[in-house]
Amino acid sequence: MSKDKPPSLIKWSLKYSLSAAAAGIICCVAPAILFMFGLMGGVYAISFADFFYNDDGSEGTGSLLLKGIAVAIGLYGVYSFKKKQNQCSINPQRKWKNLIILVITITVISISVFLSLEKWSAWYFDAHIVPAQQIELKK
Repeated sequence: MSKDKPPSLIKWSLKYSLSAAAAGIICCVAPAILFMFGLMGGVYAISFADFFYNDDGSEGTGSLLLKGIAVAIGLYGVYSFKKKQNQCSINPQRKWKNLIILVITITVISISVFLSLEKWSAWYFDAHIVPAQQIELKK
């Protein structure tokens, strides 16, 4: 076994949980951010976001695909942490405890950030993008 330094549980969980959350909600956050910086208009921002949802507003294939990618990122984070941790000489009980803490941390942070960004993007769309879309459509 190698005497490498064990991976940092906090850094690892933050890296993969934030990546997973961003991947899962990119369909709504990306157009909002591009609209904020004036790089896209209201009509295009809504059509970009609508691509991921069905006509009735329910989740479409694109939205489910992004959420699947988010789960895959989280699972990869756990897998790679376990693989990296196994290269270090740590006691087996500590390895198991670290893995459980990592799974819980990635799950909680990912879901929290995802839901926060979802709530923010819904508010931003309603407050700024939809009114801009209505103005653009009247022209």
